[in-house]
Amino acid sequence: MSRRTLHRALGLALALVAGTAVAGPVPAQADPIPEAPGHRLVDAYTGAPAVARPLPGAQPPQHPYLAPNGRSGMHADGWGSATYPWSGPLGAHPQADSERMALLGGECANVTFDRAGRIVTVCGTFTGFLVKLLDPRTLATLAEYRLPQRPSTVEAITRLDFSRIFKDTSGGAYSYLDDQDRLVLADSRQHIVRLAHRQQPDGDWEFTVTDDWDLTARVPHDCVTWTNLYPTGTCDPVTSVMPDWRGRIWWVTRQGRVGTVDPGSGRVRSIRLDGEEIQNSFSVAADGVSIVSDHALYEFTAAADGTPAVVWRQTYDRGTGTKPGSVNQGSGTTPDIFGDGGRYVAITDNADDRMHVLVYRRGAGVTADRRPVCEVPVFRSGASTTDNSLISWGDSLVVENNYGYGNVTSLTFGRSVVGGVTRIDVRPDGSGCDTVWESAERSPSVVPKLSTGNGLLYLYTKDPDPLGIDAWYLTAVDFRTGRTRWKQLVGTGAGYDNNWAPITLGPDGTAYVGVFNGLAAVRDDG
Repeated sequence: MSRRTLHRALGLALALVAGTAVAGPVPAQADPIPEAPGHRLVDAYTGAPAVARPLPGAQPPQHPYLAPNGRSGMHADGWGSATYPWSGPLGAHPQADSERMALLGGECANVTFDRAGRIVTVCGTFTGFLVKLLDPRTLATLAEYRLPQRPSTVEAITRLDFSRIFKDTSGGAYSYLDDQDRLVLADSRQHIVRLAHRQQPDGDWEFTVTDDWDLTARVPHDCVTWTNLYPTGTCDPVTSVMPDWRGRIWWVTRQGRVGTVDPGSGRVRSIRLDGEEIQNSFSVAADGVSIVSDHALYEFTAAADGTPAVVWRQTYDRGTGTKPGSVNQGSGTTPDIFGDGGRYVAITDNADDRMHVLVYRRGAGVTADRRPVCEVPVFRSGASTTDNSLISWGDSLVVENNYGYGNVTSLTFGRSVVGGVTRIDVRPDGSGCDTVWESAERSPSVVPKLSTGNGLLYLYTKDPDPLGIDAWYLTAVDFRTGRTRWKQLVGTGAGYDNNWAPITLGPDGTAYVGVFNGLAAVRDDG
C-alpha cells in the first residue's frame, strides 16, 4: 500500500470517528480530570480569604448584539476589558472541581453563559471541536454539537507535528454568545454558523443551526482534510468573529482578510491586508472596530455596503522573530478599548529586548503625532512577551508575562516560566502612563480576569517545584496593590495545564478555567 493510499485509508477511518457537525444529546455524567502524582505533597491552599472591595467606575457599555457583559465571550464584553461586574471567589474555603472532556485534549477555550446561567462552551479535542452545553454546578454535559475537523489537527496527526494544533486559533475558539443566547462562530469550512440550544419535550437538550453563512467565495478553502490530504490550492482559516453595533458580523482570517456579513441579506464583503497575519480576536465600540495584525494596529469602520474601511493604521515594533510564549511574530493581544467613552486602545508589541505596553488615542481626527499616548517597557530584558489580552478598567491596564511557555509539554517535571504581572495607568491628563505595581507571580498562559465586584485579579499560576510536581493554582491578586491574597490548588499534571484558555467568572461567583483535559471550577464553600 502506498503512503498516499495509507493516509487516505487512515483519513476515512478517522472521519467515521470524528464525524462532521453532528448534533444530539449525550449522557450527563461528570468525569473529573485525573490528578498526577504528588498532589498531596503540595499546598492545597495558601493565604487568607479576601474582603470584597468593589472597584469604582463605570462598566464598558453593553453591546446591543452581545449577551450581557461577562456572559458573551472570552474577553467578557465588546471592548475586550476582561472584567466582570460580579464577584468571583473570595477564597473562603474554596473547593476545586473539574470535568474531563476527552481522553486526549478536551480544552474548553471559551466559556459563555445563557440567561439561566448554563455554560455554552467550545472545547477542542484531537478529533475535533465540540460545542457543549454544561450544567454550571456539576459541569455535566447536557448537549453537544460536533464541529468540522480543523486542518491543523489533520496535519498534526499525519505529520506527527502537534505544535500545529497549539498555535491554531481558528475553528471556533474565538466565538461569542449573542443577545438571543445563540453561539456564533466560524468553523473550519470557512462558514459562519449561529447555533441555538433548546430543551426537548423529553427533557434532553440539543443544539440546532439557525443560520449558516458561506465565506468560501471570499476566503481560500482548499484545506487539508482526512479525505484530501494533498490540497492543491491554499487555505486561510477564519480566526475570529464579532458583531458591530449595527449587527453586521465582522470576521478576520489568519492571512489578513477582514470582512463582514450582513445577517439579513447574507451579503459578504472583505478586503485583504497584504503580507499581514491576524491570530488574535478584536474589539468593537459603537464608533469602530479595533484589529491588530502581526504588523500594525488598525481602526476600521464599514462602508454602506459593508466593505471594511481603514480609519487609521499604526505600526509597532514586531521584533525579529517569534518568542517562546508567542504564537507568531507580532502582538499577542486582542486590542483593549478603554477610558472615558472608549477614547484609548491598547496592545503590546513584540520588541526584541523588552516588550512594551502601547496606548493610542482612537479618535478618527487625531493627528499621527498625537495618536501615541505611551510606550511602557515591561518585565526583564530578554524575557518578556505575552500572547494574552490585557485587562482594562478605567484608565488602568494589567499585563502578564508568558515568556517561556510553548505548549502542554513545556512546563512538565516542575518547570515554570520567568513570570511577572504589571499594572500600568494612563495619567488623568493623557500625558503618558505610569507603572503602579509589579508582581512576581508566574501565570504561564492564561487569559487573566478581573472582578470589579470584589477588586480581585485572577491568575492561573504554576511555580517551579524541586520535586518535579506540576501544581496549578487559581491565584487572587489585589488589583489596587498587586499583593497576592490567596492561592487554591486546582490540580496537578499536564491535564490541568491551561494552554492559553481563559479564566471565566460565572454569575454565581464560580471561577472556571479551561485546561488541557477539559474545564476546572473553583468556588467558595458556602
